[in-house]
Amino acid sequence: MTLPAECGHLAAELRRLRRRTGLSLVDLGRRTPYSKSSWERYLNGKQQPPRQAVEVLCAVAREHPGRLLALWELADLVWSGRAVPASPGTVPVPVPTSAPGAAPAAAGPAVTGPAVTGPAPAPAPAAERAPVPGGRRRRLVLSGSVLGGVLLVLTAGLLLSRESGPRQAGDPGPAERMIRNPGCAGAGCAGKDPVRMGCGGAGMVTALRTDTGPGGRQLELRYGALCEAVWVRASGLRPGDRVELIVPGVADPQEVRAGDLDVGKYVATPMVPALRGTAGIRSCVTPGEPAAEARVCFG
Repeated sequence: MTLPAECGHLAAELRRLRRRTGLSLVDLGRRTPYSKSSWERYLNGKQQPPRQAVEVLCAVAREHPGRLLALWELADLVWSGRAVPASPGTVPVPVPTSAPGAAPAAAGPAVTGPAVTGPAPAPAPAAERAPVPGGRRRRLVLSGSVLGGVLLVLTAGLLLSRESGPRQAGDPGPAERMIRNPGCAGAGCAGKDPVRMGCGGAGMVTALRTDTGPGGRQLELRYGALCEAVWVRASGLRPGDRVELIVPGVADPQEVRAGDLDVGKYVATPMVPALRGTAGIRSCVTPGEPAAEARVCFG
């Protein structure tokens, strides 16, 4: 089966992001809400991925999801059957017209395309039928579904670019909330994985503090404005290391332990809602075996 161009382009971009993460399909299945077999179908164009799967992969790869979501919109039109990709024989071509006073042009071979049923369209107004400068004009026909999809993508981009009013860093506007659809917000994010919930995408996070612990281990305290939650993202960990997030007013700390597969990768604690602000939050790391060291906290 020949994959439509829109679907093939989306699948190729998803494969590029997967290579950037360095994760195998097994790792993706473990770190996201989608299974290994689902990712295999999405990345090879066998099945249209859910919109949130694209957002989650962008978050894991630390890439802004805007361009990938625009590709997803176009591919979804094809997968849903609301649009039929044009075949090579139906690509619009320049139509020569006779210049005033010139002899009629010789008739060339007819350009064929898909049959059109229904009443014939009304003749275009004279102003539209007039040749454009240079003696050539182009005919472009878009189905309503394709045009609607293109307008949706352009409108979303326009809303993002024209949002008015002062905003603090990391504070999402209404258009951003509409396009980026994380899986939780506020109290609903308590104890959940920020990557799986789509809370850690590029442009969605404010780094409140970054600290370096023993052995070059780094702890970044992050605030996701869309999800209204905080978590710690750690890197440079060794197997057995324990990372904690301690929030005033929350009885138990959120913690994560690094395993063999986490070496050289980012590891995140579960989230805590930041309903009371971010003051007094601490991040801690306890190095594991074989060179166990004392627990170190920051903040």
